[in-house]
Amino acid sequence: MGKYAEDSKELLRLVGGKENIAAVSHCMTRMRFVLNEPSKADIPGIEAMKVVKGSFTQSGQFQVIIGNTVADFYNDFVSVAGIEGVSKDAVKQAAKQNQNVLQRIVTALAEIFAPLIPAIITGGLILGFRNCIDSLYLFENGTKTLCDISQFWAGIDSFLWLIGEAVFHMLPVGICWSVTKKMGTTQMLGIVLGLTLTSGQLLNAYAVAGTAAADIPVWDFGYFQINMIGYQAQIIPAILAAFTLVYLEKFFRRITPQVVSMIVVPFCSLLLAVIAAHFVLGPIGWKIGSVVSSVVYAGITGTFKVVFGAIFGFVYAPLVITGLHHMSNAIDLQLIADYSGTMLWPMIALSNIAQGSAVLGMIALQRRDPEAQEVNVPACISCYLGVTEPAIFGVNLKHVYPFVCGMIGSACAAVVCVATGTTANAIGVGGLPGILSIKTEYMLSFAVCMAIAIAVPFILTTVVGKRKLVNDGADVKEEEKKISGQKELKAFLKGRAIRLKEVGDGVFSEGVMGDGIAIIPEDNVLYAPADAKVTVLMEKSCHACGLSLDNGMEILLHVGIDTVDMNGDGFEYLVKEGQRVAVGTPLLRFDRKKLRRRDTWIQRYVLLQSKEA
Repeated sequence: MGKYAEDSKELLRLVGGKENIAAVSHCMTRMRFVLNEPSKADIPGIEAMKVVKGSFTQSGQFQVIIGNTVADFYNDFVSVAGIEGVSKDAVKQAAKQNQNVLQRIVTALAEIFAPLIPAIITGGLILGFRNCIDSLYLFENGTKTLCDISQFWAGIDSFLWLIGEAVFHMLPVGICWSVTKKMGTTQMLGIVLGLTLTSGQLLNAYAVAGTAAADIPVWDFGYFQINMIGYQAQIIPAILAAFTLVYLEKFFRRITPQVVSMIVVPFCSLLLAVIAAHFVLGPIGWKIGSVVSSVVYAGITGTFKVVFGAIFGFVYAPLVITGLHHMSNAIDLQLIADYSGTMLWPMIALSNIAQGSAVLGMIALQRRDPEAQEVNVPACISCYLGVTEPAIFGVNLKHVYPFVCGMIGSACAAVVCVATGTTANAIGVGGLPGILSIKTEYMLSFAVCMAIAIAVPFILTTVVGKRKLVNDGADVKEEEKKISGQKELKAFLKGRAIRLKEVGDGVFSEGVMGDGIAIIPEDNVLYAPADAKVTVLMEKSCHACGLSLDNGMEILLHVGIDTVDMNGDGFEYLVKEGQRVAVGTPLLRFDRKKLRRRDTWIQRYVLLQSKEA
C-alpha cells in the first residue's frame, strides 16, 4: 500500500467511483479526470480532504489540485481504483464529450499554444533583459546605456537577439508544428510549411508597412502576380495554413493507395498547402489578424480606453475559470506583430498579481489557521509568479469575496495601466516578474500599477474579511447568550467559532438538539466550558460528552457529524461518567487527521448544544 492509498480510496469514492471515470491522468500539480456524470462528484467532500488544495472544472475536465506530490498520488490512485491511466492527450480527447463548440475551439487554441509557452517565456525574459542593458539610460548623467559604455554587453545584447528573433519572428514555424502534432499528422511537414512563411527570400513582415507597393517583390506567373510577403510573428495565417495542411494530408492518405502514399501524400499535401498559404490564406489571415488587433488597439488607446481597461481588468480572472483567457495569447502576439508591443499583456500580469494579493489578505486573516496556510502560502507565491489557478480555485473562489476583491484591484490597476499607455515587448512572463517584459520607458508606470494591484486587493480582502468575521462573531455571541441564559461559558476548544446553521447537517444546524455553536478546531482536546457534572459518555464511540450545569442546563459537546460510525477510532475520554468537573477540565481527546478522512467536510466541526432542564 502506498502513502496515499487511503486518500486515493476516499477520492475515488467522492468522484463517483470507478464507473464514473471515463479517463484520468495528471500534470505537474493536478489530477485530471473526465467524468461520465460530473454531477456525481462530491466537490465539498473532495476539497475537504487534507491532501487536496482545491478543484475546478475546465475544458471538460474535472481537475483536483494535489501539488508537487501529484505523481505519487496518481500512482496510488490508479492502483487503488484498478483503472489504467492514460496520457494527457487521451484525457483531452475524452473531455470533448463534456464540451460545447466554443469550448472545443478554445481548447484547440490552448493546445496549440501550450507547447510553445516555454519558448515564449524564454523569449520574453531575453527581451526583458535586453531592455535593461540597451534601453535604460543609467550612466553618464542618464545619457548612455550599459551597451553604450561596454562592448562586452553590446555583444551580449546582439547575441541574445539570435534567440529573441527565433522565438518571435519564427513563431509561425512553431505554430505549424504544434498544429500538426495536435492533429496527429506529419510534424516535419508542418515545420517546412512554417519555414516557407518566414523564409529569408520573402519581404519581412515588419518591413511591409514601410515599403512602397511598387517595391514589394512578386512571383510573376505571367497571367497573375503574387506578393512575396513573409508572415513573421503572424498568428492567424500560420494557424489557417497549418490546418489546411492537416486536412489535405488526411484527405490524400484516405484516397491514395498504400504503395505510393509515401510519395503522393506529403508531396501533394505540402505543395497545395504552401500555394494556399501564400495565394489565399496568408493575405486573408493577415487581414483578419489586423482587424482583430486594430479593434483591440482602438479599445486600449481610444477615447474610452479607461473603460476598456477597467472592464478587461475586472473580467480577466473569470475568463481564467472558463478557459477563454487562452484566446488572449493570439491577440497579444498579433498586437506585437502589428504595433511592436502589446498593452494587453501588462493587464494580464496585473490580474495575476491582484489575485495573489487577495490570497495575501487571506494569509493575514487566517494567520492562526495552519491548515489554511498550507494552501494559502504556496498559492500566493505561485500567483505572484504568474500561475493563478491554485490561488483562484484553491483559495479565492472558496470564500468568493477575495476573488471579487482581486477583480476590483485588477480593474483599478488596469485603469492606470491603459491611462499611462504601459506596453510590453513580449508575453509569457506574468506576475511580479512581468515587469521584465515591459518596455523600459513604461517600467516605472508598471511598477505603480503593480503597487495598486498589491495594495487594493489586500486591503479590500482584509477589511471585508474582518467585517465578515465580526458579523459572524456577533451572531455566535447571540447564540452563546441563548445557550447560556446570560451565564458566561468559557471556551471549550481552540479554533474559529461559526454559526451552527453553517454546519448544514439537517439535525444539529436546525436546532433539533437545541441552540448552539460550532467550532472549526485548531487543537485536539475538548474542555469543560463551565463547572458541571458529566452525565453522558458514549462508551463505544467516545465521540460526545454530555454535561449538566449547576443551573440545571444540559450541554452536549459533539465532535464531528456521524462520527459514531468511527466506533471510537481516534477518540479518548479523559473523564468518567458521574464525575464533577471544573471549568477548563479536559474532557475528550480526538485525532483531527482521522476526522478529515470521514465522509463530509463538516466532520471538522465540534458542536456545542444545550437545552433547559
